[in-house]
Amino acid sequence: MATDQIAPLVADIYLLTALAETRSFTQTARRLGVSKASVSTRINALEKAVGLPLVRRTTRHVMLTEAGQNLVENAAPAFERIGAGFLAVKDLSDVPRGTVRLTAPVAFGRQHLAPVLPDFLRQYPEVRVDLELVDRLVNLAHEGFDLAIRHTDHPPETYIAWELCGSRSVLVASPEYLRVHGTPQHPRDLSHHACVTYLGNRSYETWSFVREGRRSSAAPIVIPIQTRFRANNSEVLRQAVLGGAGIGLLPDFSAVTSAPGGLVEVLPGWRVHGFFGGKLYALRPWSAHVPQSVKCLVEFLRDKYAQGF
Repeated sequence: MATDQIAPLVADIYLLTALAETRSFTQTARRLGVSKASVSTRINALEKAVGLPLVRRTTRHVMLTEAGQNLVENAAPAFERIGAGFLAVKDLSDVPRGTVRLTAPVAFGRQHLAPVLPDFLRQYPEVRVDLELVDRLVNLAHEGFDLAIRHTDHPPETYIAWELCGSRSVLVASPEYLRVHGTPQHPRDLSHHACVTYLGNRSYETWSFVREGRRSSAAPIVIPIQTRFRANNSEVLRQAVLGGAGIGLLPDFSAVTSAPGGLVEVLPGWRVHGFFGGKLYALRPWSAHVPQSVKCLVEFLRDKYAQGF
C-alpha cells in the first residue's frame, strides 16, 4: 500500500497505539477527547482496511490480536519520533505555548496550586493549564498527563523528577481534644489515644518516630496506633482532627497550626513517618524532549514552593 493510501489511516493507527496502552475504550476516548463510540467505529474501520481483526474484546478487557500488536510495535516508535520532532520545532518560538495537562492530590491542589496558577497564567498568556485533582495514583502516560505533583520519598526511576521542596508529616490535634484527653509527651503515649490517618493502598497500623536532631539512620521507635478514622484526602483528615476525632498525621501543607483556635502540633521534638513522603516532586514520564511550557511551569512552582510550607 502506497504512503498516500496509508495517510488517511494514520490517526486511526495512533488511536490503536493509545488503546494498546490503556486497554480500555473508555480511557482511550477520554485521553484523546473523543466519544467511546467514535473509538469503536474507528477501530472497526482500521480492521476493515487491514483485513484482519486487531482487537479482541471481552466484557472486562481489551486485548490486541497478534496482528494488532505487530502494527503497534512498528508504529509506536514512529509516533514518538514525530511527537518529539513537532515539540522541538514548536519550542523554537521564544514564547511558551500550548496546553499542560497537570494532575495533583485534591487537598494540595485546592490549598496550594489553585492560589498560584493565576499568576503563572498571567506570566505565560499563551499557555493553558488543564488541572485534574485526584487522590489516586494516576498512570500519566496512559491517561495523557504532562505532569503530576506528588509527595514521595522515592520517585519512579522511569520518570523525570524535579524536586520542588521538602515536605514533612506532622502530628496535630485540636485544643479541645488535648484538653479532654491530655497531651502526649512521648510516642508511647499514643497507644492510649484515638488516631486519624490516611486511607491508602496499604494499612498503616503503626507510626514510626525518630527524635529530632538524630541521624535519619537511627533506629526508629515503632508505635501501634488505634485508628478511629481514615480518609483518602488530607483536607477531610484535617477537618476530622479539628472536630476532635483524635490525633492526626497530616502532610505539612495541610497541617496549618498558626491560626488562632486551630490545630496544635503534637510531639514537635520527634520526626514521624507514616503515609506521606518527605519531598514534593513534579513528575513526568521520561522523554527525550520536555515541552517548554512544562519546563516553565516546573520552574514557576519551584520558585513558589522554595521555602516549603
